[in-house]
Amino acid sequence: MAKILVIEDNPTNMTLAVFLLQSAGHIVVSATDAEVGLTLARHERPSLILMDVQLPGIDGLEATTLLKRDEATRAIPVIALTALAMKGDEERIRAAGCDGYIAKPMNYKEFLATVATHLGRA
Repeated sequence: MAKILVIEDNPTNMTLAVFLLQSAGHIVVSATDAEVGLTLARHERPSLILMDVQLPGIDGLEATTLLKRDEATRAIPVIALTALAMKGDEERIRAAGCDGYIAKPMNYKEFLATVATHLGRA
């Protein structure tokens, strides 16, 4: 189906995301930090990026801002994966350039529906 880059530092969340995406027929490329994720985004040109917000080093919002400034990766939709569900967090996520977000803990039906929606727009 589609190549999806997952940037997530939590092993349990990564395993779940990869399992769900592969079960839906997608090819998954993964990174556990933003620096590796940015490099993979440029080289692999995924159809979609799932970006953890709270990453070590460069956080997910900063990494998304960098992706959206880069001509090579600007058009790739980015969905934030976040445990942040406070008022104002969605605005910060959108301001960084994310095209959407998925709240953690992930509901697998909502997760796959959000992925499908954003792949349909790409």
